[in-house]
Amino acid sequence: MRHQIVAGNWKMHKNYSETHALLDELIEVLPTGKEVEVIVAPTFTNLASAVAHLEGTNIQVAAQNMHQAEGGAFTGEISAQMLLSVGVETVIIGHSERRHYFKETDAILADKVNTALRHNMRVIYCIGEELKDRESKQYLNVIFNQLRDGLFHLSKDQWASIVLAYEPVWAIGTGETATPEQAQEIHAFIRQEIERQYDKSVATRTSILYGGSVKPSNAKEIFSQPDVDGGLIGGAALVAADFAAIVQAI
Repeated sequence: MRHQIVAGNWKMHKNYSETHALLDELIEVLPTGKEVEVIVAPTFTNLASAVAHLEGTNIQVAAQNMHQAEGGAFTGEISAQMLLSVGVETVIIGHSERRHYFKETDAILADKVNTALRHNMRVIYCIGEELKDRESKQYLNVIFNQLRDGLFHLSKDQWASIVLAYEPVWAIGTGETATPEQAQEIHAFIRQEIERQYDKSVATRTSILYGGSVKPSNAKEIFSQPDVDGGLIGGAALVAADFAAIVQAI
């Protein structure tokens, strides 16, 4: 049975004191006893303190990125071992902003996935099309190519550590949102392609999150789609009440 997950990607927001203030708010307002995994991804500088701050709660901490090398002369980068050393066992890889602004290719991202899995980390792997791909009706090809080039080299067993996040890039930070039907179309397509590459058991157990401008007003309708297993939340994750409402919606 696949997990329901709501993950908050804080991006480059919140300094040390702001991070702890938001964590305190989340501890206070998040519903308890729900069968849903709640994850937050603060900035690198606040990961260790966030892990310590959340000890004893049901909120997990993820990193927003990591380097594929074990170590070396890579100024400004963070390795898998560094994340694990502060208690972070989940990492977001392939976010559209990493692909766009930092030119991370599918080959680079595949290397990052390999490194994370070698260290027994869980990966939230992001895929999604740009507006031009949707307008040209090529969006399914784009999604398939990202799956194939980033993940389809993995074994069936390794997929137990993969969570997918579908990001319609045209709906990130724009206020636009894919309709629930559009989200379901892509999520069902992704699951179908995983089954085609592996088998039904892998496809059935893989959680696929929706990551395009989820907010309290649309979360319930999006999460009600049969192949949507939760969300990778951006802006709304920075407001405790909004994030709690999204978690409650699932």
